[in-house]
Amino acid sequence: MAVMGLTFPRGRALLGVVIYGTLIFGGAFSFTYYALLDIHAGLGQTLLALVPLATLLLAVLQRQEHLRLAAVVGTLLSILGIGVMSGLSASEAVPALSLLALLGAVLCFAQGTVLLRFFPAVHPITTNAVGMVVGAAILLALALLLEETIALPESGATWLALAYMVVLGSGPVFVLYVVVVRLWGASRAAYTFVLIPLVTVALSAWIDDEPVGVGLVLGGLLVLAGVYVGALRPAATADH
Repeated sequence: MAVMGLTFPRGRALLGVVIYGTLIFGGAFSFTYYALLDIHAGLGQTLLALVPLATLLLAVLQRQEHLRLAAVVGTLLSILGIGVMSGLSASEAVPALSLLALLGAVLCFAQGTVLLRFFPAVHPITTNAVGMVVGAAILLALALLLEETIALPESGATWLALAYMVVLGSGPVFVLYVVVVRLWGASRAAYTFVLIPLVTVALSAWIDDEPVGVGLVLGGLLVLAGVYVGALRPAATADH
């Protein structure tokens, strides 16, 4: 912000950025962390794929968008695809509180995305600079309240992971996300949530030599089909 000479938001613009940071970085991150302590990552990814559908429904309720059948179908295809990729089992035990926490994360991600188009536009860098400070303060307060240990990492690998998350996995990712929301609208931009697990398993297969099975291929094709139907299909042929 300082290098680019960006101004600090004020009034309704500041309120919007603070709520965005509270929902996305404070709410969604804390809910997701709590849920994934007890829920299998595959199920977690599948439930987080509900974000596009939740975003669409909230955008419709708040009169930002019209309900689109293609978006609903696309989300359902993507959820099915991630479920196939993750090899979910019907007998998998799901703690009720963890499930509610993950659904809370879905709602936080969805509402935070919708609010980006409700309040006055703020530069994407400013939006995330202020929003992440708000979210970090909330997470720190929760850690102190729950008496979690706060200590610096001791492993070099952990420092490298943090460096990656700070330099690439947080700042640029969320700056670009805000740009996409402004250009595409809330519900279409939210399809990034169903692409994350697809990219994750693809990179894992490449870097960690994870086996590429039928489930991965079929699930990946379903995810891509869902993203195309729900977000990428030309508007001239899409239903409204």
